[in-house]
Formats: sequence, C-alpha cells, structure tokens
Amino acid sequence: MPPGDTKTRTWTWSRALGGVVPPMISPLSLTGEVDASALTATVGHILDGECSGLFVLGGCGEGAWLTREQRSAVIRGAARAAGGRAPVLAGVMMAATGPAAEAARRAADDGVDALVVGSPYYFSVDAGSQQRHVEAILAAVSLPVLLYNIPQATHNPLRPETVAHLAQDRRVLGIKDSAGDFEAFQGFLAVKKRHPDFRVLQGNEHLAAASLLLGGDGLVPGMANFAPALFVSLHRAAAVGDAAACARLQEQITDLCALHTHGHWLPALKAACAMLGLGNGTPSPPLLPASAAERQAIAAILTRHGFHPTL
Repeated sequence: MPPGDTKTRTWTWSRALGGVVPPMISPLSLTGEVDASALTATVGHILDGECSGLFVLGGCGEGAWLTREQRSAVIRGAARAAGGRAPVLAGVMMAATGPAAEAARRAADDGVDALVVGSPYYFSVDAGSQQRHVEAILAAVSLPVLLYNIPQATHNPLRPETVAHLAQDRRVLGIKDSAGDFEAFQGFLAVKKRHPDFRVLQGNEHLAAASLLLGGDGLVPGMANFAPALFVSLHRAAAVGDAAACARLQEQITDLCALHTHGHWLPALKAACAMLGLGNGTPSPPLLPASAAERQAIAAILTRHGFHPTL
C-alpha cells in the first residue's frame, strides 16, 4: 500500500472474482504520460457499472509495453481511484522470471491487492518452467496471485495439469483464461472441483455466456471498460440460470466484438473508449491510434447498440 494510503476495503476475494473484473485500459496523454484524470474517470465508470474488481496492466492495459514509471502511475492511480471499493490486480506479464519478480515487488510497493501471472515467453518453456516461474513470484512478494492463460501472447499455454499443481497453494486465487480453447477451460473447471475456492474466469468475450452457464465464476472482458453494465447483466442472468437472457446478451456482445476488426484490436478498443469519454484513444508505440475511417466504423457499431459516440 503506498505511503499515506488509508483506504478501507469493502470487498472479499470470493465476491470480487465471482463477478466482472475488466482488464482496464491505460489512458495515455498524446506525449505518452499516464493521463491521471482519464484513468480516474475510467475506474469510476467501471465501478459505477457494478464491476467487482480492476485488472490493470494486462493486454488491454498494455502492461508489457509500458515503462516502469508508467506502470507505477497506473497502479497508484487505479488504487487511489478505487478507494477500497474493489481490488486492484496488476499484471506482471514479463518474458522471464527475473523481470516479473522485479515488477511484482514494485507493484506491491505501489499498492496492488494481487498480481496476475502468466507463462514466461519469447523462448519455449515446459510445464516445470512455468510452475517455477509462478512459484518465484509467490516467493518474491506476500500478495496472492491470479494465473493468466493467454497463449496468443505467450505462445506457451498453461495446461490444466500445471494449474492443478499451482492451485494447491492457497495464495493462487484462480485463473483468467483468454485462450479461446473451451476444452482447456473445462479442464480449469475440473481443478475448481478439487479446490472449491479456486476461481475460473473467462477472458474471451465470445465464450462469456457459455462459460458462466457451465460453471465459470466470472468474466474479464475488455469491452467492460466502456460497457460494464452489459457484462454485469450477463453475469447476473447466468447466476439465475436464465439461458434465454444469456443468449440475447451474448448476441449483443458478439456483435460489439466486431469493433476489434477495424484496424489493430487495441487501438480499436481505446478508440471506442475515447468516443465515450474515456481517454483519447492513444496506444503505446509503435501502435498508432485508429484512423478516421476506423473510428467511423467503430462509432457505427457503438451506435447500433445504444451508445452515443462522439467522433
């Protein structure tokens, strides 16, 4: 917890990871600094939409591309804006154990409530290397950890068998799975059967409804940055077994996902947020903001779903 931070927690891990935990964007100024006012506004929008947590410095938060100073600014700003209403989880998705452990210690000093840890990458690694990587992060800090399976970025998937070994440590809270591999997701649900406190969250928006109805605990959807209430509604419908409502909401979510096809998905997401008053759409270099034509296409998608974008 940063010096002088006197926030009072009003949440529990059971509730937080049994809801919607958006992977928050990192709003940047045109010159690359973290935009503190836009970050505060984004946190407020997400939590006012009744999401149960904040995941900063993940893929949507460009964590692997930000400088140490930018990362600290994001964590401190999010923790300050959350004010204890919901936990702040920070990604330490570095390519190797040493840099990840260093980032974990800094994040702990900056006031996060938990870390999000995936597989090492760049080089191929086996299950034993992945397990040692997570264990080293747990040894580096006293914070709990949420695992993160995102092989499209790491190229090294976390297998259910590896996750089962790690789940024996009670500081391993659960897993966010963004692989889009439903067979693997079911394997993570099987781990939950043996460890009831282990939480399984779906990060692939196309599989959101099916994952919840099958027994997933929560969602980590990028579009909840600007549409938190939509995903909270889906989570609530699934909780009462309303399959028809889930199907209707999933159809809306799937159509909204089309905005990611207009240019690179990350500038497209940040453009959608910007058009709804959250940041200015600037991504980390070397990416460029969405073009005028891309913004127009994204705005059309938002408009047909009842949003009111400003180009």
